[in-house]
Amino acid sequence: MNLEDKIRQRFMDAWTRYGLLEDGDKILVGLSGGKDSLCLLELLAAQARIFKPRISVEALHVRMENVEYESDTRWLEEFCKDKGVRLHVRTTRFEETREDQQKKPACFLCSWMRRKVLFDVAQELGCNKIALGHHQDDILHTMLMNLTTQGRFSTMPAMLRMKKMPLTIIRPLCLEQEKDIMELAEKHGYEKQLKKCPHEQETIRGSMRLMFEDMERRNPEVRYSMWKALERENKLVEL
Repeated sequence: MNLEDKIRQRFMDAWTRYGLLEDGDKILVGLSGGKDSLCLLELLAAQARIFKPRISVEALHVRMENVEYESDTRWLEEFCKDKGVRLHVRTTRFEETREDQQKKPACFLCSWMRRKVLFDVAQELGCNKIALGHHQDDILHTMLMNLTTQGRFSTMPAMLRMKKMPLTIIRPLCLEQEKDIMELAEKHGYEKQLKKCPHEQETIRGSMRLMFEDMERRNPEVRYSMWKALERENKLVEL
């Protein structure tokens, strides 16, 4: 099985196993411009051209004024146009006071504001689902982070139905491995971001990545054991 077929098969397995896609879904993709969100958009756009399930897809790119994190918007527009997807671009910012720095890091505030724009635009457009580009590695790293720093066995679910608004968060790349997405990005010529986030190396996620890589070296099956544990405890679907 070639790379594209493998990724496509895992994508189909994910949405059937966790009920991520249904007839009539109008989905807003959070398009950061990184390899994961580009892969996600490509898969969902291809699925939208298939009769069953009948879905429609739009994309949103959020610019953050006060973080040096930048993608080539013109390239993203061409990418979306080529896939038959309409791209929306919004700009926002967050205010970081000294009190904020003590309580919440910049990454949290930035993510919070981006997510708020996603929620607002999804409802403006009449979307019932928001698709995010987190892959299996992201979900397992989050599991390790929550377990080792907060004493909780939890993670980012493949599907999360919001309680306070008529939206469902889905992660259709939940069965994909990051190394495969990286290979696809090179093969399909995804354009790299102009500037990466200056805070991305400051988070605990980097440590969790190293921990997980060490675990996989010691036991190549650890990924699947951890995933089975999440499924067994119903941590991947929250209704």
